[in-house]
Amino acid sequence: MALKEIKNKIRSVNKTRKVTKAMEAVSAVKMRKSQERALAGRPYARAALTILKRVSGSFDAQSNLLVAPRPFVKNVGVIVITSDKGLAGSLNSSVLKQVHKNLADHNIDKENVSIIAIGKKGYEHFNNRDFPIRANFPSPEETATLDDINDMVNEITGGFLDNEYDECYLCYSNFKSTFEIEAVWRKLLPVEFHAVEETVQGITPEKGKFSEQEQEDKAPDTYTIEPDPETVFAMLIPRLIAIELYHGLVEAAASEHSSRMVAMKNATDKAGEMSQSLTLKFNKARQAIITREVSEIVGGMEVSS
Repeated sequence: MALKEIKNKIRSVNKTRKVTKAMEAVSAVKMRKSQERALAGRPYARAALTILKRVSGSFDAQSNLLVAPRPFVKNVGVIVITSDKGLAGSLNSSVLKQVHKNLADHNIDKENVSIIAIGKKGYEHFNNRDFPIRANFPSPEETATLDDINDMVNEITGGFLDNEYDECYLCYSNFKSTFEIEAVWRKLLPVEFHAVEETVQGITPEKGKFSEQEQEDKAPDTYTIEPDPETVFAMLIPRLIAIELYHGLVEAAASEHSSRMVAMKNATDKAGEMSQSLTLKFNKARQAIITREVSEIVGGMEVSS
């Protein structure tokens, strides 16, 4: 390989290394912001869950259409949260594998599955495999709030209330720590309070800056319910569904940024190693040329003498 070619390659690798280093830094900042968003919503989620538990003692929650289990389950809805972009390692593939695994474990044919894809990668995967796609949403903005996902929640609950599917599951990447991310499969509909509680408790990561456990919220022993328990359930249960979906979106965002940060760090380290290897190769090649030229000069002098 000519010296100029090696030098151009070193320059190209160093430019790539600068790009991956910048992407690593950006992903690290976005990851922390996603964790902060998840933690900020935890008190609201726990308060809503506590109210529901206490109100359910004075009213049969099973009469609510979003809570009552179906006697026979044939069709299922699956909400798949993936990213719109790549360069995030095995993030999306682990979620997609989890969906296929659970569908196979429950012997559910794809004709009986309604996919609600949130994110470009999940939509492309299931659309290319001829799965029925009920809806497709792009990944929400980083600043999205609960009110910004109302269209998603209405689409999900609408399909359940219209009997298009008897159960609905949510699959996303759960952020446990920077280097530990797992694909999670949870039932979203009909609502199960213990599943919501697991989601709320899972908001705090196991390791890292935000891993400190919060003190348990203290709730009053009794509530004055106005206007009536039925109205309270009709308002709170859809909000709980929105909280679970929002939490999944935030966790998926944190997982995406964490995976991309790790992937870019590995790429940066690899680019550094390649740059060193090419530099060594360049120096050896240059030294070989210098040695050859010196030998030719010495040989020429010996001949002339």
